[in-house]
Amino acid sequence: MTSSTPRPPSASGQSLAEQPIKIYPRTVTGRYASWRWVMVWLTQLFFYGMPWLNWNGRQALLFDLGERRFYVLGLVMQPQDFIYLAVLLVISAIALFFFTAVAGRLWCGYTCPQTVYTELFLWIERRVEGDRSARMRLDAQPWGWHKLSRKGSKHALWLALALFTGFSFVGYFSPIRELAPALLHPAESPWLWFWVLFYGAATYGNAGFLREQMCKFMCPYARFQSALIDMDSLVIAYDTARGESRGPRSRKTDPRSAGLGDCVDCTLCVQVCPTGIDIRNGLQNECIACAACIDVCNGVMDRMGYGRGLIRYTSGHAVARGWSPRQMIARIWRPRVIIYGVLLLIIGGAWLWSLQQRRDFDALLIKDRGSLARLGALGSIENTFRLQVTNSREHPRVFEIRIEGNGHFRIDSATRIEVEAAGMNAIPLRLVLPAEQAAAHAGQTLDVPLKVMAVDGQDGRTARLPARFTVPR
Repeated sequence: MTSSTPRPPSASGQSLAEQPIKIYPRTVTGRYASWRWVMVWLTQLFFYGMPWLNWNGRQALLFDLGERRFYVLGLVMQPQDFIYLAVLLVISAIALFFFTAVAGRLWCGYTCPQTVYTELFLWIERRVEGDRSARMRLDAQPWGWHKLSRKGSKHALWLALALFTGFSFVGYFSPIRELAPALLHPAESPWLWFWVLFYGAATYGNAGFLREQMCKFMCPYARFQSALIDMDSLVIAYDTARGESRGPRSRKTDPRSAGLGDCVDCTLCVQVCPTGIDIRNGLQNECIACAACIDVCNGVMDRMGYGRGLIRYTSGHAVARGWSPRQMIARIWRPRVIIYGVLLLIIGGAWLWSLQQRRDFDALLIKDRGSLARLGALGSIENTFRLQVTNSREHPRVFEIRIEGNGHFRIDSATRIEVEAAGMNAIPLRLVLPAEQAAAHAGQTLDVPLKVMAVDGQDGRTARLPARFTVPR
């Protein structure tokens, strides 16, 4: 097998048909590696644990597509509340722009699912096959019992983790405590099996085999990040002025007298890179900002007795102009970042306020198109509507319908509607206008203000529905 050191690109660029070079990332320790594992733990404790958390006797976070209902802790979201999901996606996009403008691809390096699961799969691979050199030797060996057992064990563990990941993901859309018993009867739950296997296979393929190919060729983020960062964004950079000319030397050698920079050309920064790039060639689309090269380079600088930071988080202007950290950080708060931040605060604040002001029920009034108006007893006029009420509370409720401000109309049907917990109910609603008022408004369409409110009084908010009442000539 070839090593992870990338071949220099040709003048014409890399062919899409070229066989990709297998990358063997070396184990690295350090501050940023520790932070990556903190994020792995936090994201996966949330992902694997959240479906098992109960709230009011049901799953705390459940996107029940069959019932068209989302449960988010104490909130019950109905189809008409999907606007909140749309706004949340907008907030996420602006947050991505904001953090990218400030510090590049932080999302990619620490919390992207592709990065997180690749890290988990690599951890399994290292435990079974060994570190970089051991894995390279194993791949170069002919197939035998030793190689087969190591490879088989690794893939068995990969498959177990991938299937558990698929199971957990489907558990966000189908109650997870009912999911395992349902899967025991494949004939009755073929679609559940399909989605568990589908997402399990996606995890297995992406984190086990595609890895950096996803970041290089499939993820669009690397392509448009150049439009989001500038020379004042914090990125991982190699200090060329300090590091060049690079070359090996002993610890006792004075690099200045030997005409050398601080870079000892150990290539460890390349060996630890999960995408196989050489950061010394400058910022590249393939860099996911995992900072593994910073950790390993700082370790080399410590052993050589040089100052840390040959590879570091910095900005293009800070490197070119020799800015201090304070000057660099002060320049982060430039107009583009401020605009993103203000937009994020305004839209996020409005979203939270709207959620807080949201009614715990929704009412919809639909005119009966089959009978716009009907002549009733003693010359009165009757219009029929369909009133639909959706309850977003997790207990049954009773709602009352009243007419506001117009004493001529009356309701000639039930004025109360019972709605089950987190459910919906509809009743016919008949409005009647007496004969004397009907004669005075012949040929007109009148607005009848209706009010729907909960009888239990637990929510003082009221739904007001203007009913369009038709009076025939």
